[in-house]
Amino acid sequence: MKKTAIIYCEGNFGSMDGKTANGLIRNSKKYLIVGVIDSTKANLDSGEFLEGEKNNIPIYASLEHVIETVNPLPEQFIYGIAPADAVLKEDERTIVLKAMENGMDIINPLQEFLTQDEEFTMYAGQYGVTIHDIRKPRPNKDLHIFSGRILDMPTPIIAILGTDSAVGKRTTSVILEAALEAKGYHVSFVATGQTGIIQGAKYGVAIDAMPLQFMIGEIENEIMKAYENDRPDLIIVEGQGALSHPGYVSSCGILRGSRPGAVIVQHPPKRQQLGDFSFLKMPTLESEIDLIERFSDTKVIAVTINHENMTDSEVDKVIVSYEEQLNIPATDVLLHGCDKLITSILEAFPQLEKRTNQLEEVLVN
Repeated sequence: MKKTAIIYCEGNFGSMDGKTANGLIRNSKKYLIVGVIDSTKANLDSGEFLEGEKNNIPIYASLEHVIETVNPLPEQFIYGIAPADAVLKEDERTIVLKAMENGMDIINPLQEFLTQDEEFTMYAGQYGVTIHDIRKPRPNKDLHIFSGRILDMPTPIIAILGTDSAVGKRTTSVILEAALEAKGYHVSFVATGQTGIIQGAKYGVAIDAMPLQFMIGEIENEIMKAYENDRPDLIIVEGQGALSHPGYVSSCGILRGSRPGAVIVQHPPKRQQLGDFSFLKMPTLESEIDLIERFSDTKVIAVTINHENMTDSEVDKVIVSYEEQLNIPATDVLLHGCDKLITSILEAFPQLEKRTNQLEEVLVN
């Protein structure tokens, strides 16, 4: 049984910094989401606000509103905001402590570890609740350095990278995983950030909170676990940040650790400045693709669009333009699905043709 959960996303649901909440509303294998807290969108349906389609998960004005309205109370309180500084604000501490007073376990995706905070640990003991610091790495003695095992691993690997943080790399990864599985392929997804782990990814590690010495080895280790346990047809690795981003090194670790045979790049055409670094301009799609292919022994096989601030007509025009300029498929998976991506994947990995033929034979028979 999934545990019930409320997501705190005050002032940020549907925005870039609300990406943890946004992701959980779109897909949650681990928790049964019963509501979102955001007073600026109170009383709306979260699915209708986010996707234009109702999901019957309401948005509440406050934690007090949840306590007064929801019966039984949610078992989990998920902090659903991803701020650049990754720490709780003073008023948010009060809200999290109030949730603990009301018997809710805390799911904390920040780089501020609440299990190392005396007040939070005292409350946890007093009220019999648990704090889960999602990004808190294991002790160094339990982490892995790069071993090279992945060099002999035969399963195709695709990395979903991007031109900035919070452009929809994880969303595209999850949708592509589901689309491939719907066609009969056995797919393993490796999360590399806190939201994917909270969503219930079987394999994954929050790479941006661990010592750099172990980042590449930990990614390799998660991929090898997926291969050894599942023997999948394909492995999808979630990207973080951007290879060109001056503030992050995550994409470097992902390319080195996963050694992808192909890359799909996610890009928001209307975004002019980097999300959390408004003093820096966005890279061009062409420059990001060139950098990825120069940095790593891989090939960008498709482009996916983040349609923030775009009309459907604008998206369609951009898709045509990118395909003409780059000579690779482009699509928006939220609007148009994954058929183009799957075709590109099958062309990039001829070894999947045998599996494709087997699936077609099953359908015929």
